Amino acid sequence: MVQPALMQLFIPGPVGRLEARLWEPPGDEPARAAVVFCHPHPLFGGTMNSTVCFRVARALQEAGLAVLRFNFRGAGLSEGEHDGAGGEEGDLEAALDWLTECYPALALWTGGTSFGARCAVAHAVHTRRPSRIVLVALPVTAFDCSAIEDLDTPGLLCQGEADEFGNLAELEARHPDLYGGLELAEVGRADHFFEGRIGALGNLVRERARRWLAEDR
Repeated sequence: MVQPALMQLFIPGPVGRLEARLWEPPGDEPARAAVVFCHPHPLFGGTMNSTVCFRVARALQEAGLAVLRFNFRGAGLSEGEHDGAGGEEGDLEAALDWLTECYPALALWTGGTSFGARCAVAHAVHTRRPSRIVLVALPVTAFDCSAIEDLDTPGLLCQGEADEFGNLAELEARHPDLYGGLELAEVGRADHFFEGRIGALGNLVRERARRWLAEDR
């Protein structure tokens, strides 16, 4: 078990070290699963401290998970330069490797918001490694997100009703044949950044994670 509950650290990545933060569940409760949650697009200011990334990670921690956030290559204090063509998937794989060493007995989840969600989908499709996935604000009208059609990892895909990069209806119109184990949800009146609706998003993620952990016992 890794201590303390909040840890600032650097982990080895494919092109240099990656800045990261680890949260363990609050109190004395042992972690019941471990998750790596990925941040929005670094070329548009996204980091592991972006509001949606931070708050979803906190909700997962409160549900009982050990949560690792990290900065993709070139973001924050992480070494390297932005790739955008698969390199960030390698960063996610390195983060999962590090988390596996810390929690070898726990199920591994992944997820992300916006660009981070797209990376998490591509990684899961290529590796089939995570047992659950948590996707928020997949940018279906801004980027090619067709990998979602090949995803067969159970989890949650949550869009904002007013997301300028694709709400749930737009996602389903583009990708109508999604895996049945992927639960679809929408937060009413929420834009891509969930301004004013971040609490509703956190509640949704926390509830789903607690249910999955109960089911997986």
